[in-house]
Amino acid sequence: MILAIAAHGDREAFAALFKHFAPRLKTFLMRSGLSATAAEEIAQETMLSVWRKAAYFDPAKAGAATWIFTIARNLKIDALRRERPVAQLPSDADETPDEAPDGEALVLTQEREAKVRAALAALSAEQAHIVRLSFFQDKPHVQIAAELGIPLGTAKSRVRLALTRLRTLLEDLG
Repeated sequence: MILAIAAHGDREAFAALFKHFAPRLKTFLMRSGLSATAAEEIAQETMLSVWRKAAYFDPAKAGAATWIFTIARNLKIDALRRERPVAQLPSDADETPDEAPDGEALVLTQEREAKVRAALAALSAEQAHIVRLSFFQDKPHVQIAAELGIPLGTAKSRVRLALTRLRTLLEDLG
């Protein structure tokens, strides 16, 4: 049925799929701790994702139920992350500025900065560029991928590899 949805936008196949999976998804989500309302909402969002992403379904990789329940699980995780309360500042936080660092702290900071600069200089030009984009310009992986014209997974891999190399270089510098 998913393949019919992908190929032809078959509404009847989707209706049958919805009728079969929506109640099962709701039960699955409620058993995992969600309220009936939240479970219903995520079940519907899951089925909407199935409609939109039917072309991505590959029966050689997973069965229809596995694919659909994985989408539901991921949507549930995303919903729980959105609901997580923002951390509160400690109650003793006041508006007084931090004291100026002493001479020793300044020297240690300068030494650390010099080591980081040396490690960055030892990276390949591509790795140094991706580290600068990710950490100094604070760009998300999606934006880095778009800017470099590479897939998102490749951007993530390159950031991880560059950081691993940077970490190794910093350990060697002591």
